[in-house]
Amino acid sequence: MAKRTPLGVVGKGKRGISTLGWALRGAAAGAAGSTALNAVTYLDMAVRGRGSSSTPEDTVEKLADKAHVPIPGDDEARQNRVQGLGPLIGLVAGVGVGVLGGLARASGALSAKPVGVALTTVGVMVAANGPMAALGVTDPRTWTAKDWVSDLVPHLVYGVVVKNVIDAFDRP
Repeated sequence: MAKRTPLGVVGKGKRGISTLGWALRGAAAGAAGSTALNAVTYLDMAVRGRGSSSTPEDTVEKLADKAHVPIPGDDEARQNRVQGLGPLIGLVAGVGVGVLGGLARASGALSAKPVGVALTTVGVMVAANGPMAALGVTDPRTWTAKDWVSDLVPHLVYGVVVKNVIDAFDRP
């Protein structure tokens, strides 16, 4: 029998699906969430007429410097690689958080929808912004309310999508 916890209900809800199966389902949920996050971000750019953020590319540059790994190519080819690697960091974060959600479900953890959405949203915000903050690319302590809303809304959409996709895999 499932028991109540502060996070909702913990119990079996995995329908005999293996841990690897849940990790793969989590990856699919993370990919769906990342797609939704990107769509909301691009819609915001189109509506407000704002440019894309340079923080993903700046993060690639800082990571390469810290790791002492040069990004190869002449100026143009190197810049193109950086532009390609920046968004990949976001996808890795998004799919990775989805995998963690799938692994949580594999362990039998279930949560009420608002709790799961909140945990997933916070998780992906930390996964996406944590490395940037640690590398000094951005400092969330200096963000305005508008900056926080611009960052929170797409990550919240990610959380809603990931929670709903993972829950859908658990339905009989």
